Amino acid sequence: MTLRIAVQMDPLQSINIAGDSSFALMLSAQERGHEIYHYDVGSLTLDEDDRLIAHANPVTVQWVEGDHFHLGERRRIDLVKDVDVVLMRQDPPFDMGYITATHLLERIEGQTLVVNNPRSVRNAPEKVMVLDYRRFMPPTLVTRSVEEVRAFQKRHGAVVIKPIHGNGGKAIFKISEAGENLSALFEVFNQTWPEPHMVQAFLPEVAEGDKRIVLVDGEVAGAINRKPGEGEFRSNLAVGGYAEETRLTPREEEICAALGPELKRLGLIFVGIDVIGGKWLTEINVTSPTGIVAIDKFNGTDTPGMIWDAIEARL
Repeated sequence: MTLRIAVQMDPLQSINIAGDSSFALMLSAQERGHEIYHYDVGSLTLDEDDRLIAHANPVTVQWVEGDHFHLGERRRIDLVKDVDVVLMRQDPPFDMGYITATHLLERIEGQTLVVNNPRSVRNAPEKVMVLDYRRFMPPTLVTRSVEEVRAFQKRHGAVVIKPIHGNGGKAIFKISEAGENLSALFEVFNQTWPEPHMVQAFLPEVAEGDKRIVLVDGEVAGAINRKPGEGEFRSNLAVGGYAEETRLTPREEEICAALGPELKRLGLIFVGIDVIGGKWLTEINVTSPTGIVAIDKFNGTDTPGMIWDAIEARL
């Protein structure tokens, strides 16, 4: 089966091919003989005939640092007539621009397969969908009220505060049990973001790592343990964390078994979940999950191939 694939993502020159999951997916698709287009989300147009159009470049990729892609002549493509699959892979922020793009892509549902399903992505941001699985989560508060956080601290001690639509470990703060700078930090958060923020009990186990587990169409594909760099409590690879080989605990297997069928039903084919201490679920990443390059490096697996197998099966 030869597919025509349109990849909606950030500029290709900005990616680090050594760890970029989108690049790995494109390379795998190319090896299968699929035709690939790249376009920026800003080029999406819904025309007067209700056709969803993108201004895209045919692209070939290669594993050569600094010379990892070549673009063909830009062309106007119809995301129904000219494309079989759209990969929605641009990075957050999960803002109104991102949300509007999901509404536009939803209009081609049933005609072109969009991965992940745009309606499900819109309704399942990383730190919101996870609230459906509180039984696996650390104590968690969603609020704009510093008074609520102070009361939460009295019950749970040190806390971690993060933007509810953040990504990549950015703007995540630890506040000690004493609560120094809590008021000042919440002033900044409330001035910066109109939505409420996520507050969680601090988990000392994070020093031993934050596990990224990838599920493909609801099934576990692999995992890595991400450990904080020196002087950090955040373990995200994007902020200096490093990866190591790992295996799932029985509790993590239980979490994956609980999530898997619902992820598959929602058309969330490529998902990364984060688990701390072998038992605390903190996020369900569906917008632009990462981690598959490191997983395959440690495990000798082919996660991009698994994802394309799942996509082809749905087609």
